[in-house]
Amino acid sequence: MLWLGAAGLLGAGVGYYFYSTNNGGILEKTQVPIKPKTIDYQKIYNQIADILEDNDWDDGSNGPVFVRLAWHAAGTYDKVSKTGGSNGATMRFSPESDHGANAGLKFARDKLEPIKQKNPEISYSDLWSLAGVTAIQEMGGPTIPWIPGRKDADAATACSPDGRLPDATKGPSHIRDIFYRMGFDDREIVALVGAHALGRCHPDRSGFDGPWTASPTMFTNNFFTELLGRKWVEKKWKGPKQYIDKETGELMMLPADMALMQDKNFRPWVEKYAKDEELFFKDFAAAFHKLLELGIPRTGEEKVYHFKKTDESS
Repeated sequence: MLWLGAAGLLGAGVGYYFYSTNNGGILEKTQVPIKPKTIDYQKIYNQIADILEDNDWDDGSNGPVFVRLAWHAAGTYDKVSKTGGSNGATMRFSPESDHGANAGLKFARDKLEPIKQKNPEISYSDLWSLAGVTAIQEMGGPTIPWIPGRKDADAATACSPDGRLPDATKGPSHIRDIFYRMGFDDREIVALVGAHALGRCHPDRSGFDGPWTASPTMFTNNFFTELLGRKWVEKKWKGPKQYIDKETGELMMLPADMALMQDKNFRPWVEKYAKDEELFFKDFAAAFHKLLELGIPRTGEEKVYHFKKTDESS
């Protein structure tokens, strides 16, 4: 403690004012900045990993919905207007929180809220993107490079307009319109869609129903092997057009998934990733990192984190 009186230390927002009598006995005031609190991101990663298992949620895991939250927060970026992206965490506000593509994501945001309260120094936008990275790694996927520093928006005026996320009922031209707007090429598009190895669709959210793979809580190249290896037929039901595997009827594909097989430039990458999981992991890690970085101001000097999975020895 510093002596109070002739020399005192008083709180002052971003720093402290230090009073001294070094100048001929005259009381002077000098602001001394406080060093920002160091954030232990590996600790927060581990906290997220601890809540992935959840028997009350789909297939016993929150992982897929955390990946979806990170993707939908970042996938609104427009490279022309330089708006949208994960910076801002604007899905906290209406109307973006009410966009049809974001149905069901309130669960993910609420699930992460206790971690935010334990770590108030991390922004929501960093927390959501880190949750996606954590989920992918903990479900067996590749290591995703991650950089902090996103800032949260203060009001709904920063929300992205509706319609910037992919429409699963559409074909190749729509897919390219959406992903090219963000700055991705065909190879990166196919790699990112490979995340459909995770999770499932719900009639009360997207309108579609069912998982893409038989292992929806494991990050693998199974989306591609299933897409190529099974016979897909249109599902006969009152819901939107989708496909089911002819053999069991338990797996599904969306029209936009089927477009990857039908397009002459997309299909070669589907075939490559189906044959080579290591290549898929490499390309996905790069593309997902790029997705999370869209629209984030960087100097090039930021620290890049590579998190240890919780099953790795310290």
